[in-house]
Amino acid sequence: MDSRFKQLIINNSDSIVQKWMDEIASLKSGNYTVTISDELYESTNREFVNVIFTSIRNQGSTKAVEEFSEKIINLGWPLSYITDGLQVFRRVSTEYLLGQSEKVDSDYFSNVFTSVDNWVEPLIRELVNEYSGSWEHILSLQRVALQELSAPLIPVMENITIMPLIGTIDTDRAKLIMENLLEGAMKHNSEVVLIDITGVPVVDTMVAHHIIQAAEAVRLIGSTCILVGIRPEIAQTIINLGIDLSNFPTKSTLKKGFTKALEITGRRVVDIDVKRNNIEHIMDSLQGE
Repeated sequence: MDSRFKQLIINNSDSIVQKWMDEIASLKSGNYTVTISDELYESTNREFVNVIFTSIRNQGSTKAVEEFSEKIINLGWPLSYITDGLQVFRRVSTEYLLGQSEKVDSDYFSNVFTSVDNWVEPLIRELVNEYSGSWEHILSLQRVALQELSAPLIPVMENITIMPLIGTIDTDRAKLIMENLLEGAMKHNSEVVLIDITGVPVVDTMVAHHIIQAAEAVRLIGSTCILVGIRPEIAQTIINLGIDLSNFPTKSTLKKGFTKALEITGRRVVDIDVKRNNIEHIMDSLQGE
C-alpha cells in the first residue's frame, strides 16, 4: 500500500508541488519571511520541495538535506520555516491521496496517514538535526571570533601596548583578559600596558578584582600597568567599595595615560611647530651676533 501511495505522489508531483507552493506563499505575508524578496522566497521554496521529493524517492538520508539546511541557516531563516513547510506537505499529500479513492473507509484513511508519516517524520528529524548541527557549528565559530575580539592587546608604539575593554566583564572574559595581557606583554616586550575601561559600563567589586589581578600579573613580569578611562561615577564607585588601586597608576583618559606611558619609557610628546620656531629663533640670534 505504501509503495502505491508513493508512486501516486511521485507521478502527480506537479499538481502537489503547485498546491504546496500556493499554501507556502500564503504564509509569507504574516510570518518571519515577510521581508524576503519574492524571487528568493519562491526559488528557496522550489528547492525545498525538490529536497522533499528527493528524500521520498531515495527512502533515506540525502546530501540535498544537509545542503538545504546549511543554506537556510546562511540565509538567516528560522527552523520554523522547515517545520512549517513539512507540515504543509503532510497536509497536501494526505488530502491528495484521500481524494484518489471513491470509498474512504477507516482502513484506507489509516493507511494514508501512516504512509505520509513514514515519509515526513524521518525528513523532519533529519532536517532538524542537520539544521541544529550546522547552527551549533556556526555559533561555535562566532563564539571563538568574539572571544578573540573581546580582549585584544594592541601594540601602539615600541614597548607600549593598549587593551581596550568594551562591555561587561564576567569570570570567563576576565580569564581571557589575563591570558592575553600576559602573552601579549611578553610577545611585544611591553614596558607599559594601558587597560582602557572607558567602554565598561559598570565597575563593581568583581570587575575591579579581576582588573587588579590582571594588573598585578603584568607587574610581576616586569611591566607597568596603567588603568585609564576612570570616569567620575566609576571613581566614586571604587571609593565606596573601598577598592585599593594605589599599586598602579590611573588616568581619566587614554590620552593622559599614553602621555604617562611615554614618560615611563623615557619619551615625551613634542610640538613640532614650537620646536621649529625655537630652532629658527636660535639661528636668527646666532646670525645677529
